[in-house]
Amino acid sequence: MLYQPHDYQQYATRFIIEHPVAAVFLQMGLGKSVITLTAIAELALERFEVSRVLVIAPLRVARDTWPAEIQKWDHLKGLTYSVAVGTEAERRSALQKNTLIHIINRENVQWLIEQSGLPFQYDMLVIDELSSFKSHQAKRFRALMRMRPRVARVVGLTGTPSSNGLMDLWAEFRLLDMGKRLGRFITHYREAFFLPDRRSAQQVFSWKPKPGAEDEIYWRISDITISMKSADFLRMPEYISNRVPVKLSREERRTYEQLKRELVISLRGAQIDAVSAASLSGKLCQLANGGIYDAEHNSLFFHERKLDALEDLIEGANGRPVLVAYWFKHDLQRIQERFHVREIRTSRDIADWNAGSIPVACTHPASAGHGLNLQAGGNTLIWFGLTWSLELYQQTNARLWRQGQQADTVVIHHIIAEDTIDEQIMDALERKDTTQTALMNAVKAQLEV
Repeated sequence: MLYQPHDYQQYATRFIIEHPVAAVFLQMGLGKSVITLTAIAELALERFEVSRVLVIAPLRVARDTWPAEIQKWDHLKGLTYSVAVGTEAERRSALQKNTLIHIINRENVQWLIEQSGLPFQYDMLVIDELSSFKSHQAKRFRALMRMRPRVARVVGLTGTPSSNGLMDLWAEFRLLDMGKRLGRFITHYREAFFLPDRRSAQQVFSWKPKPGAEDEIYWRISDITISMKSADFLRMPEYISNRVPVKLSREERRTYEQLKRELVISLRGAQIDAVSAASLSGKLCQLANGGIYDAEHNSLFFHERKLDALEDLIEGANGRPVLVAYWFKHDLQRIQERFHVREIRTSRDIADWNAGSIPVACTHPASAGHGLNLQAGGNTLIWFGLTWSLELYQQTNARLWRQGQQADTVVIHHIIAEDTIDEQIMDALERKDTTQTALMNAVKAQLEV
């Protein structure tokens, strides 16, 4: 695919190239991965300033997102990579490959440095979700900190670097600049910028910033940091649409293909029948989402792929409110079992959401599609399950993407099960072609694959 970057993406890429230490604080969905990969491509393939890059990311982001971004864009075809996840043997094999980029999940950073026995020979380090290293007491922070002096270039990526307050910033910037801006010791950082808040005798439970501390901290890190606050070249609000792919396992794929081919499956001891093309469409959608109804309308569990992706998106939001759109009741049930969420149904729910007091809210497009003003509560919408209704889709998006939205951007995530009917629905929505013909054509395509 041809990469046609937005102005802010060009700006961020140039910032990374020109700053050996760079903190890039952009909200999820704005293209942090492609921004960084574009910078890597220029640094490695045109300027020859970088020869080995280590990317550290959350597990599913390392396994799926970074490889997908490299494969997606035409201008990144020259980048070679290997993904070090899975068993120890698989990780070791991937790290021994002579590729430009090694991608590893953050849980295995300590293993790589302290247990693998492999040389740490990287001249560029990319930390996706820098906020994962906000604890200076964590083993992975300490392990990576020992290797930090060996790396010439470091990029930290996150959407919200201080979700729990300014104290989070110390460890993150200690890792980036080795203590140049916020000090080498957490105790000195506390003494300089904070006062005891809640305490019992000599034990301090929480700290509060001194007057003027926030501005001083931001000023100190401003030379190596870009964020959405400084990216005022973005229109307000800009609409960002993002696909978040998930993959079914081999066994899950076999079950999905059987229903598509034979119109009947046995799942959890129950028989599932699709009696028509429209029925097949609905049941394939349910399987893609992770559950399905039997003949008695009992919900049966199928997989957790979308729940895992939703967890990543919620974590990536770092405490910023997210609105989740679901389609089937069993979707809501499984979401509620996995996360602490609140469904928006009443006026009180709407008021609380707009007040910012609901971190994760759920809504059904049929109830939120028209008339609700939800733009004050957040700017991130996640489609857990899609709908064929273009009207409901557009109207639900418009609850956040509308006049009165105070954020610079509205980010719409779509969790898509790869090689399922999800892709046909998403393509039809993007073409604005959700007629009955489009539905039937999608089902036909499924049957003929």
